[in-house]
Amino acid sequence: MQTEHPFAQYVRILGKGKNGSRALTRKEAYDSFRMVMNDEVLPEQLGAYLMLLRVKEEEPEELAGFIRAVRETIEPPSDAPGVDLDWSSYAGKRRQLPWFILSTLLLAQNGVKIFMHGASGHTAGRLYTRDVLTELGIAPCTSLNEAARRIEDSNFAYLDLEFLSPKLHEIIEMRPILGLRSPVHTIARMLNPLDADYVMQGIFHPGYRPMHQEAALLLGIPHLAVIKGDGGEIERNPDMPCLVQSVHGGKMSDEEWPALFKTRHMKDDELDVQRLRAVWEGAESDEYGEAAVVGTTAIALKLMGRADSIIDAELQAGEMWQARQRERFGAAA
Repeated sequence: MQTEHPFAQYVRILGKGKNGSRALTRKEAYDSFRMVMNDEVLPEQLGAYLMLLRVKEEEPEELAGFIRAVRETIEPPSDAPGVDLDWSSYAGKRRQLPWFILSTLLLAQNGVKIFMHGASGHTAGRLYTRDVLTELGIAPCTSLNEAARRIEDSNFAYLDLEFLSPKLHEIIEMRPILGLRSPVHTIARMLNPLDADYVMQGIFHPGYRPMHQEAALLLGIPHLAVIKGDGGEIERNPDMPCLVQSVHGGKMSDEEWPALFKTRHMKDDELDVQRLRAVWEGAESDEYGEAAVVGTTAIALKLMGRADSIIDAELQAGEMWQARQRERFGAAA
């Protein structure tokens, strides 16, 4: 008789039927995902495991175990600078330009050290941050060591998941094969590999916001803000109210930010990436885009304790935008 594969127990826990299946404990999640990261799982098992998790939907205890397993495979440089803000970018944009990129550059010009990580190309028809940065002349990094040096020099660095965690990148690339996103998208968003005290999260499905909050508590993240961002990215849609669900010092809180406009704007007919630079430099104006930049920046300022209220955060962000160094696109002050 053939001996059962060690990973089979985890597939069985998740897939034993309506009455027999259950969620993984944090230890089971850690042990199983450690096997995934160490290539100790057969392809058939991995596909079944990911899709059973997808149907059930991952839970905070599971996420904490998964993320611990992944983080053990990542070795930050010993001399990495302190990072203020962890910013994930895994969704891509398809209706509006990625205005949040200007928010990160604006924060960097004002002394905030930002580490951005993301993935690209896993869904057709979307603009991904790595490609946008390249078109704008801001070179993405190819290692954590390079990212650490870039943050030291310019307060901002982007590193693709391909280099941050090749195994997670490999799994995300399975989406066209499986036909569905897997929990790896949530895991990658929450990695915070350089241990920033402040973490910004963007999701598409509103039900995932509390999951991110609860997982942040389990992971000991001091401060986190999660929003239903435009397209799933960390970008405030100025046409709609924005619920910001946060974690501060071990406590969860919710705060609704009002819409910045009374009527909605039309989506862009063409997503010309170079308009981001043109709007930054003042060669063009874009009411929606500039409001998205300021509104997103304001949420970051409030998260980081640099503003006491929504009004104060928006005023500060607006002043930062007006005072930006237009000739220093993509560079810190």
